[in-house]
Order: sequence, then structure tokens, then C-alpha cells
Amino acid sequence: MKTEALAIPEVILLTPARIADPRGFFSVTWNRRMLAERGIDQDFVQDNHSHSSQAGTLRGLHCQIAPHVQGKLVRVVRGAIWDVAVDLRQGSPSHGRHVAVELSAANFCQLYVPGGFLHGFVTLEPDTEVIYKVTDEYDREAERGVIWNDPDLAIPWPVRVPFLSDKDRVLPRLAECPRWFSV
Repeated sequence: MKTEALAIPEVILLTPARIADPRGFFSVTWNRRMLAERGIDQDFVQDNHSHSSQAGTLRGLHCQIAPHVQGKLVRVVRGAIWDVAVDLRQGSPSHGRHVAVELSAANFCQLYVPGGFLHGFVTLEPDTEVIYKVTDEYDREAERGVIWNDPDLAIPWPVRVPFLSDKDRVLPRLAECPRWFSV
């Protein structure tokens, strides 16, 4: 498995090897020991699967606070997304900055987003399916979010008018939120 630290080094891009033959391919997309050797020593406790029927569907920016902080290992099994992680850790040299990558069924990349980060993505193709592992179970009371187009974050989303849930339309700006994480 190839790994690449991004501009925020705790966010890691992974590309699993594919073993191809005339039938198709085989790949190990997650292996605890292999990921631990690459700095991702996490217990994943839940797998999530989302389907977005329209290109331009934006999900995020979300996180969960203590005691249910979630790290995520995100991959696309159909279609493509532009995936974003925003560092919310007070005291981090990259606090308030983001990294973004394209994940697709074609490029077979995965993104590890540690706890302490907002996460969101926008679909680039219709009928996109995203599967992601998380390090803690979903807890509605721990769920938090920031509006996708917060001017202080200045995320250059590749869509001008995304398709949003009612919940994501009314999220606050980061400046309106308390400090949720520290280094």
C-alpha cells in the first residue's frame, strides 16, 4: 500500500495495491498491521456507506466531539468525490487550514482523516458511493458541523451551488463555534 502525507501530515492519502488478472482484481483495502506500520494505528468500530444520486451533492463539514471523536478512512467504490479535511485542533500549526483530494473508484485512493478534523465531500459524478470506516460510533449528541462555504475557511469547492441537506444548510461558521479539539 502506497502512503502519502499531505500538506497537513496527519491526513494521509493511501493507495492500496491491486492484483489484476483476467477476472478483474483483488485488493486489501484495510489491514490493521499494515496501516499501523504507516502511522494509522486505530481501532475502526463501524463502517458507513453513503450513496448520492446527483453530482454536486455536498455532505459536510462534520465532526464528532469527545467522548465520541471519530477518525475516518474514506474510499469511493463508485463515482468520484472531492474530499476535504479541515484541522480544528487548537494549538496545531495547521489549525483552520484544509487539505483536499479527489477520491474515485478509478484512482482507488483512500483518505485517512484523524479525529480533530472537520470532514466533508462533494460528489463529482452521479450515483457516487462512499464507504468509510470510523473509530467511534455515531452519536447525535456529539455531532458538530461548520457551514461548507465559511469564508474564513476559504475552501475552493469545485461546485458553485451544491445539493445540501436541510441540516447542512444552516450550520454555523467556525468563528461562531467553541473550541472542540486541542493538540
